[in-house]
Formats: sequence, C-alpha cells, structure tokens
Amino acid sequence: MSTRSRNAPPPEDDLRLPRLPGVVRRFWSRHPVLADVAIALLCLLLTLTPPTTFRGPDGTGPLHPTAVPLLVLTAVCSALLLRRRTWTLSVFVASYVLAIAFLFAPVPVGSVLPLVTSYSLAVYRSSRAAWLGLGLGIGSLSAVAGMLVLTSTIEFPIAVSTVIGEAALALIGTLVGVNVGNRKRYVEAIIDRSRQLLRERDQQGQIAAAAERARIAREMHDIVSHSLTVIVALTEGAGATADPERARQATLQASQTARAALQEMRGMLGVLRDESDPEAPLLPPDEDAASAAIDAARAAGFPVTSKITTLGAPLHDLPRTTRLAVGRVVQEGVTNAMRHAPAASTISVTVAVGVESVDVEVRNDGVTAAARPGGFGLRGLRERVELAGGQLTVGPEGALWRLRASLPLAEDPTVPETAKGQPQP
Repeated sequence: MSTRSRNAPPPEDDLRLPRLPGVVRRFWSRHPVLADVAIALLCLLLTLTPPTTFRGPDGTGPLHPTAVPLLVLTAVCSALLLRRRTWTLSVFVASYVLAIAFLFAPVPVGSVLPLVTSYSLAVYRSSRAAWLGLGLGIGSLSAVAGMLVLTSTIEFPIAVSTVIGEAALALIGTLVGVNVGNRKRYVEAIIDRSRQLLRERDQQGQIAAAAERARIAREMHDIVSHSLTVIVALTEGAGATADPERARQATLQASQTARAALQEMRGMLGVLRDESDPEAPLLPPDEDAASAAIDAARAAGFPVTSKITTLGAPLHDLPRTTRLAVGRVVQEGVTNAMRHAPAASTISVTVAVGVESVDVEVRNDGVTAAARPGGFGLRGLRERVELAGGQLTVGPEGALWRLRASLPLAEDPTVPETAKGQPQP
C-alpha cells in the first residue's frame, strides 16, 4: 500500500511533461525567415493560379480584364506575408482587401491568404484579436458582397461562394491559431515564471546566507568577547598581585573561563557541522548566562551588584529564547563595562520581570571618554533584541553609562499557570 500523501508532489516518473519538438518543428523554429518565404511562395502559387485561367467561355482568347489587377494584388499581398510576424494587423487587412477584389472575378474563386493571416493574428497578437478580426473581416466581406449583388455588379452565386470559402478558411486559421497561440503564451508564461522563481531563489539564498552570517557572528562575539575579556582581566590581576594564592586563584578562574568558552564553542561548531539537522538553532546550553557573567566579573575583581524583581513568572520559567536574550544583554553590558570602564566603582545589573515584558538594565560610573559608535557587540545585541520584538537603548545618563533593553513576553505553554503572578524570593 502506498504511503505517499495525496498532497505530496508527484515524483518525476509521474510527471506528464510535453514531448520535445520533432526534427521538422525544430528546423522551422530555428529558421523563421525561411518558413515565412516558403509560406509566401505557397500562398502566391495557390492564389496566382486561378486568375491566369480567366479567359473566354471556351478557355481561349485574351485574359479577363480583372485578371491582371488580381495578379498584381496577389503578388503584393503574398510579399507582405514575409512580415506577418511584425506587421500582423496590416497583413491581415491586406488579405481581406484581396478577398474583396476576388469578388469581381468572372467565376467563384478566392484566396488562401485569410487562412494564414488569421492564424498569424491569433499566434502573434491574441485570441481576442483573432476572433474580433474574424468577425470584422467576414462581416466586411459579406457587406461588400451584398452591396455588389444589390447593385447587380456581380452575380449572387459568385458572392455566396466567395464569402463562404473565405469564411471557412479564416475560421480554420483562427481555430488552429488560437490553439497554437494559447499554448505558446502558456509556455512563455511558465518559462518567465521559472526565471522569476530562479531569481527569487537566488535572492532568498543571499538573504538567508547574510542572516546566517549575522547569527553566527552574534554567537561568536558573545562567546569569544566576554570570555576573553574575563580572561584578560584575571590574568592581568594575577600578574599585578604579589599574593601567590590570589594569583593562583585568578589563574584557575581564567582557565575555567577558557574551558567553558571552549566547550560552548565546540557545541556551536557541532551544530554547524551537523548535516542531519540543518534547522538546528545555534543556542548555547540552557544555563543562566546572566548569573555566569556576573560571577565571572566579580571573580575578576569588578564591583558588580545585581537585583532581580518579578511581578509575573520567575526568571527561570520564562521561554528559553527570552532567557537567552536577557543573559546576552547582561553579558554584553558587563563585558563592555569591564573593557571600557576598568575604573568603575559600581556596575549595577537590574532585571525586572513584569507581566507583559522584561526590562534589563546595566549601569556603570566608570566611563569618562566620549561616546563612540557601537561595535560588533552592540550591533549584534540590537539585532537579537529586535528579533525578539524588543527595544535597546545605549548611552550616557548623567554621570553614568546605561544599557537598557525591554523584551516583550509572549504566552508560552511551557510556563506553568501556577507560577504566573507569584513573587520570586
């Protein structure tokens, strides 16, 4: 029993693709001028032959007076068929002018040009133009034939035979042309759509690649920058102190920070190299990044204070992406303070978990230089906060430097109902 879904796309063997054109069709499609010349000569031969027989009743004697004008007009209209692809409407009108001229022939006879011109109008213009041209052309021919019959200029059988013959040929040409033209336009539309999809695919690939590079850059910066800043501070402190025990503790702390960063880096690289799950998120282990950043800064000797208040769910019950964003905001703020404000007397971290949002703020009083444009860290942090639907503000506030982020809280089914609204101790 087949397990394939009804809505699943059919495999290649089930696709009913049109057959490739044969050798003859490919030849004529590659040589359109030769095809037009052949059609013009054939129409000239078929239309030119009857006027040469317009003689006396016994088939002898001089040509009928209408024979020469019809021969000249036939040659001119047949020559116009060479431009039937571009001068479609003009050639179509000329074919009916020739059909009207054949009304003056001494015997019922017509031209095959309406067959070709009706076909060309349907293929190279539109189906609507072909049907409209058929109606106007046959209507005009019938009106002229009727007036000539009423004025006794031509005989009734000649008028009827000419109109019916031209109408039949024009109808056949229109039907065939509409079929071929619709298929031609349909194939062109499919090809155009395919080209558009290819362009969109390339554009989407470029956008996805740029977004992936930005995502990797954010994670790499969060791992490398913070860890290296802590390691530099610890090693500088170990080199500056004369106490062997404190130097040893700082060195051990630096090695632990390096091992943790290496483990996190290996985890991220493992996700990047895992071809079995291309959609795997580049998220670090589910840990408290905010507390880890605060503890590392304190171990490096920086005066970091923290305060967490909750009016809604506890911080550890928030969605993982929100917890990660909070941790990265704290990490970036503390890292920047350690790097750019080494003389700070206080670095305060405040996390306020509300009912609808989480507000994170990191302040320090050690920045004395003028503000500089944000680097890769702040750029990546702003992107991360905006992706979470929040806002990030960075800048001086009096004698302090403040980094503040506000992250909205969305309903998450993993948050226990009993946990919402309880204060966190």
